[in-house]
Amino acid sequence: MIRKALTIAGSDSGGGAGIQADIKTFTAFGVYGMSAITAITAQNTVGVQLVYDLPIEIVVEQIKSIAVDLRPDAVKTGMLSSPAIVNAVADSITRYNLPKVVVDPVMVAKSGDPLLSESARSTVKERMLPIATVITPNLFETEVLLGQKIKTLEDMKAAAAELKKSGCKWVVVKGGHMEGETEAIDVAYDGNEFHLVKSPRFDTPHTHGTGCTFSSAIAAGLAKGYAPLQAIKTAKEYISAAIHSGLNIGKGRGPTNHLVGVKSRW
Repeated sequence: MIRKALTIAGSDSGGGAGIQADIKTFTAFGVYGMSAITAITAQNTVGVQLVYDLPIEIVVEQIKSIAVDLRPDAVKTGMLSSPAIVNAVADSITRYNLPKVVVDPVMVAKSGDPLLSESARSTVKERMLPIATVITPNLFETEVLLGQKIKTLEDMKAAAAELKKSGCKWVVVKGGHMEGETEAIDVAYDGNEFHLVKSPRFDTPHTHGTGCTFSSAIAAGLAKGYAPLQAIKTAKEYISAAIHSGLNIGKGRGPTNHLVGVKSRW
């Protein structure tokens, strides 16, 4: 049986993040990847030069085309840059009853360039979090969603508990940016128990696309039938290896190595 995953996100012309990263990750997991593009970015390792939101009609029609013919086993959402796009995507996921939704509340690129308008941030919280199986905010995104600073591991746990109230099934607060920690520690929470998911911390600038890659790896695991915690832990192992073998290409932050562990046949 061929497992399928759909990414609903923006396009990164540099290939390190967005739908390009998602589909590479799906492929690395042996999952057939499909996409509904929400925006086109002119982007490279240095930054984001231009963002063009696609018309709502084509965003909706892409999701419909997949839903009625190539029904996905899991869905990942990434860059949803305007309130109208957020609402259209949430409505489509609900209308077609798409399963196992991983929401990565993308707000800024690694370069610091904004990818989500301020007006869309509250819409993501109101519309996307309640329909999610797993949400994967980093520390900055968690602070924005909750309007509070996150400085310690206990803060991360409290934030995960607060975000769980939105209605999602699992919260993963990513701690990769936490200062003073010798490990990259994520807090996963299902409403009953906190799970600390750890990996080594690597001193490398080549981390472009880590958020996209991690969330799409979770979606790939869910598509393969993994339980949420298993999918989260497997994704953590994968992104850790991808960062460790990151690609030193371009003039800025290189991407993670999405094909880590995949053997070439050529």
